[in-house]
Amino acid sequence: MCGRYAASRGPEDLAGVFEVEKWESEETLAPDYNVAPTKEVYAVLDRPLKDADSPRPVRQLRRLKWGLVPSWAKTPEGGARMINARAETVHEKPSYRRAFATRRCIVPADGYYEWVTGAAERDLEVEGRKKRPRKQPYFVLPADGSVFAMAGLYEFWRDRTLPDEHPLAWWATCSVITTEAETAPLAAGPAEGPRTLADIHPRMPLMLTPDRWDAWLDPARTDVDELRTLLTPPPTGLMRAYPVSTAVSSVRNNGPELLKELEGPEEGTLF
Repeated sequence: MCGRYAASRGPEDLAGVFEVEKWESEETLAPDYNVAPTKEVYAVLDRPLKDADSPRPVRQLRRLKWGLVPSWAKTPEGGARMINARAETVHEKPSYRRAFATRRCIVPADGYYEWVTGAAERDLEVEGRKKRPRKQPYFVLPADGSVFAMAGLYEFWRDRTLPDEHPLAWWATCSVITTEAETAPLAAGPAEGPRTLADIHPRMPLMLTPDRWDAWLDPARTDVDELRTLLTPPPTGLMRAYPVSTAVSSVRNNGPELLKELEGPEEGTLF
């Protein structure tokens, strides 16, 4: 799954990487090293500009709320639960299938966090003891330091309780697509601990390599069977993972220190 990630790159950097044609400076977000559900995040999407003379899709960098709210939803309350869409079923689930066909985006990140339950804590769970497991967080990122381009979907939801001119009348939300975690060895990993991404968690965000960006973002591509071919996981060996401080487990903590690589798991969280 993807329940937390880091996004420190600014709009100028992202605009260069993704060849963005339009972004609003007043929509600039501060670097966020602990992005959690319901936060506003950057997303790259191709969409015609409002009130433009041409219907040509324009590549934009937009701010979206993480937690998709389908256009037909009566209330936005379920958005916090819809942060991830499974690649295997995204084309058929009512909440995602419309967006999958026409409203796809890329959610850029530095990498994502995932938690592993320590061996000692797992043993206690098996024995039935009532001890809250202490989990060791890992940061997973491209081994070459490039942008982690997560496949995503976006939607627009109209709050009918507000007038058209109200700034909150429309909600723009998104979800990250996940796939089965890689079972091949990591490109680089800690001296002790997980050897593969699947050792950390059975799911991972679907990373799109640059050769798929244009096809994924193209709103003219609506054939579901063709689009599903873009959900194939990238080649193995592109990712690395390392343990980070358990401070990231609290959404109140936010700063570059959360990305500091530890030599090994923290005490009490041995893998």
